[in-house]
Amino acid sequence: MSIVEDARRGIITEEMKIVAAQEGVTEDYIRRGIAAGHIVIPVSPYRKVKVCGIGEGLRTKVNCSIGTSSDIVDVDMEVEKAKAGERAGADTLMELSTGGDFFDIRRRVVEATSLSVGSVPLYQAFIEAARKDGAVIHMREDDLFRITAEQAKLGTNFMAIHTGINRITLERLQKQGRHGGLCSRGGAFLTAWMLHNDKENPLFAEFDYLCEILKEHEVTLSTGNGMRAGAVHDATDRAQIQELIINAELGDKAHEQGIQVIVEGPGHVPVDEIETNVKLMKRMSGNKPFYMLGPIVTDIAPGYDDRVAAIGAAMSSSYGADFICYVTPAEHLALPNLEDVYEGVMSSRIAAHVGDMIKLKKRDQDLAMGHARRDLDWDAQYNLAINPERARKIRSERMPADTEACTMCGDYCALKIANKVIKKLN
Repeated sequence: MSIVEDARRGIITEEMKIVAAQEGVTEDYIRRGIAAGHIVIPVSPYRKVKVCGIGEGLRTKVNCSIGTSSDIVDVDMEVEKAKAGERAGADTLMELSTGGDFFDIRRRVVEATSLSVGSVPLYQAFIEAARKDGAVIHMREDDLFRITAEQAKLGTNFMAIHTGINRITLERLQKQGRHGGLCSRGGAFLTAWMLHNDKENPLFAEFDYLCEILKEHEVTLSTGNGMRAGAVHDATDRAQIQELIINAELGDKAHEQGIQVIVEGPGHVPVDEIETNVKLMKRMSGNKPFYMLGPIVTDIAPGYDDRVAAIGAAMSSSYGADFICYVTPAEHLALPNLEDVYEGVMSSRIAAHVGDMIKLKKRDQDLAMGHARRDLDWDAQYNLAINPERARKIRSERMPADTEACTMCGDYCALKIANKVIKKLN
């Protein structure tokens, strides 16, 4: 029985109990959420992981993506990046390598982390075809499904699978065009393959077979967003919406078969369209967990895109997004390094917290920080900080003569002055 089928039968699994305790909700709330498709807990029969619930009424989760490229294949570095993402507080990890030995890289990364690990199987299928036969257009359909099963057996908990790109979706893309082109690697691979071979997307055409594989290996389906915008001027266009319609229908079908489903959202979205996108995704998908990629809210800040995405992520979370894919400072420029990964996770965690302050009214930590600052209680401030180590480091490097205050205000610390005045009045 899958976790969805257990939930439907009224069975509360150990994973449901753990998530309920983590989130401060009842165990039956989690069970009902999974049964209805509003909550997922990515699991795997092949490895134990740090249990993580994603969905309605739960804290917004953050994903950290890593992986080699065709230019840089350093497996040791990817392992260290996985550890850095977990150390920074990521809730899940995606291994998205496009260079090197795919099996060895994913095996080593999975062994190095306790987090749920996601993947995009079609990357491997298309790139292996290019290596063997000279171009991605020679990808064999059977290889796509074989690789999906092989990656599942390595302990992959969830997979981004581009089910919503079909002939109708491509027609919408061709008729409208794009200012920023097609930025999804999976979307580009499938589009090239479909047009060259004059065939339907096998992930759409053979969706029932795909579901058999996912259910057998208890993999959570994350409906890939291959038509996401790569420029803010392409946001919420016809191709994106057409793909969402298909994904929403297939997501319902997969859930009916006992598979957990996440719906992925668009990448570059201006601020004034974020609420529309989140609510549209939620409504169309039947309130399934929504995985927002970023979003990037302006295209002019390379080198700072972790901050750009944090703006969009905070708003997305506040409007109902359940899951955020981090963006690093290296986005659009280079393969992220260790520092980029760590900073990207931190930026997204802050954004998720800001969103949860609105969506879930979770403000106790902020209230406690306000009291600690008022009382000039530095140890409490460090303990409440999202990154205590960094807070301690900055203060210790610029420690004032009067250790009660900080070097921003020194002798003229407003809190210190006010506290003394209030004490006298009392």
